[in-house]
Amino acid sequence: MKTLSNAYLTIRVSGKGAELCSLFSHETQSEYLWQADPAYWKRHSPVLFPIVGSVWENQYHYQGQTYYLSQHGFARDREFGLILETAHELRYRLVSDEETRKVYPFDFCLEIGYRLEGKRLEVIWNVKNPAQEKLFFQIGAHPAFYYPDFHTQDRIHGYFGFDRTEDLHYILISEKGCADPATSYPLVLDSNGRLPIDIHTFDKDALILENSQLRTVSLYDPRGNLRLSLHFDAPVAGLWSPPGKNAPFVCIEPWYGRCDRAGFDGEFDRKDWIQALGAGEEFQASYTIEISN
Repeated sequence: MKTLSNAYLTIRVSGKGAELCSLFSHETQSEYLWQADPAYWKRHSPVLFPIVGSVWENQYHYQGQTYYLSQHGFARDREFGLILETAHELRYRLVSDEETRKVYPFDFCLEIGYRLEGKRLEVIWNVKNPAQEKLFFQIGAHPAFYYPDFHTQDRIHGYFGFDRTEDLHYILISEKGCADPATSYPLVLDSNGRLPIDIHTFDKDALILENSQLRTVSLYDPRGNLRLSLHFDAPVAGLWSPPGKNAPFVCIEPWYGRCDRAGFDGEFDRKDWIQALGAGEEFQASYTIEISN
């Protein structure tokens, strides 16, 4: 476990999955990142690679072969190598090997970085294609944040705020962890332009907002005070907490990809929201967690 600190924040990162495991504020003397109680969910902030969500029947097809991948791929459970450590930045690397090729027939180099600046933590992704063949992949984030002042009996646990408030819509998981993109639902906000979060918000699993509807998602406490914000450029965003558990946390997830549509049995390179890199090309993206109080 590696630690970075500045005057405002301290983070801890594990080599397993290059996973952010703690985000602690010195000003509020509180932990913002969910501490992985397995009674609710055993992770903190895993990277989702080389898929986001599930593939139909946990299998996919590419160039005449069938491969099997569990939800969110394998990177979150692999050991990354530390390649950079400074006073304000950590960077980790995972490269393809014999084991990854059994379930994912592509060569890749995945780097994940963490950079502290004031009350902001930037999470950096870099995917490189070292091969001559095209590389197809998805990548996403799954950070979980404590609700401020959580009480199981509260009717409202907090609020989501967004950088836009009109014409927002979402799709849902329909079966076997896969989505129904043909059916969308309006995101109904309150008079302050926010989405109240209660025990029933995630009864039907994640709320998935596609087509770059959002660039910022903020979390407010039950009194309407701003807790934190996530800033990103990803085309898809997921909002999630374990259905039916009244869990004390919520996830705000920027994705370059999402689960298969239900019943999809086409080639891997035809997946919804698939990313592609030619020989020697690189993909670069990031998102920022900004602490408010």
